[in-house]
Amino acid sequence: MKKGTLIFTVTIAMLLVSAAGAAAQDLDFGGYARNITGVLLNDDMKFSEVKNTFDLNAEYYGDISELKAEVYLNSTGTDVIEAGVKELYMDIFFDSIDLRIGKQQIIWGKVDGVFITDVISPKDLSNFILPDFDEVRIGVTALKADYYLDILDFELVWIPVFTPAVMPSGIWKSADFQLAEITLPQKTLDNSEVFVKASYMGSLIDIELMSGYMWDDLPAAYFDGSGFSADYHRVAMAGGSFSTDIAGFIVRGEGAYYNGKNFTIQASSVVTVEKDFINYMVGLDYSIAGFTMGTQFIQEIVLDYDENIVFNDEFKNTMTFVVAKPFLNDTLMVEFFSYIGLTNEDALLRPKVTYNLADGLEWIAGADIFLGDSGDFGQYDDNDLVYTKIKYSF
Repeated sequence: MKKGTLIFTVTIAMLLVSAAGAAAQDLDFGGYARNITGVLLNDDMKFSEVKNTFDLNAEYYGDISELKAEVYLNSTGTDVIEAGVKELYMDIFFDSIDLRIGKQQIIWGKVDGVFITDVISPKDLSNFILPDFDEVRIGVTALKADYYLDILDFELVWIPVFTPAVMPSGIWKSADFQLAEITLPQKTLDNSEVFVKASYMGSLIDIELMSGYMWDDLPAAYFDGSGFSADYHRVAMAGGSFSTDIAGFIVRGEGAYYNGKNFTIQASSVVTVEKDFINYMVGLDYSIAGFTMGTQFIQEIVLDYDENIVFNDEFKNTMTFVVAKPFLNDTLMVEFFSYIGLTNEDALLRPKVTYNLADGLEWIAGADIFLGDSGDFGQYDDNDLVYTKIKYSF
């Protein structure tokens, strides 16, 4: 664990405790302690993950402001302890404008399990997309301003320093390219990111329109003559989303157009090439006989496609399905979520059972089953696993 990170985390915790003594009536504490144990379903039956987490968050409520801090400690069971700050920000409230300053997670869009316009907070992909989605997102240091005008809401986000996604590691690391170096953008004002969004929430339909001028969170690889390296590239995004209720069915849609996205291309050498890119989703949610069900169709399109592009097909089609039902007076939840890759004929199946043992104490058991020979999910066909979680929230 980095010494500076530990010192900073302990300092934040001490400040929270001090604040609690000074104004306990205005300070709320919460958090959880959790164990995750996963086992691979291969011949060796090795552990895929053993991690203990302690997460502590505190919120201080003032007259026109709020403060929130969330810190965590992770132990992997091999004497490796990771400490960090998940969020640390201040809210300031005015008559029609709210400001949030500091490290924060920002969530956009209406897609479940896929990120289309949800591009502000980068993703921690070290364990692929298997963790809970509120843990996959990484907090960014940003200024967020929300302006409320009658039936419209406007949001502006400015990120002064780029934060990249965390690349897959361990058994989730791709073997296609072993990167020698990844170059980050310089920390200058010109390299900052900006996003804007307008929202309308009506009785018949909710609509969001958003755009951003940003850095792609994932690098594009190339061959530099001695080995494989990668750079981050600027990209502009414009998109939108909607949801509406039609006869008890929730219809959702989301789409984004990316201008100038870089892709790895392998011709006489491995280089990168700029192409425009479209990603969209249409989905349907409904409830029948106590079952909550939903499905989504997601398509990715690389415009002006080059057959030498390495990692992306011209069209990639994916569907998701989810079904969930509570039992035993809502103390037991049975859920099944799946990704079905139509293009590469692969899939990820995710059955899960959650049982509330007592107030604040829950037990979760599930599996992640990969099918196929290639594609986003088929590449991990040897990584089928089962897991269990014990979590106490306070």
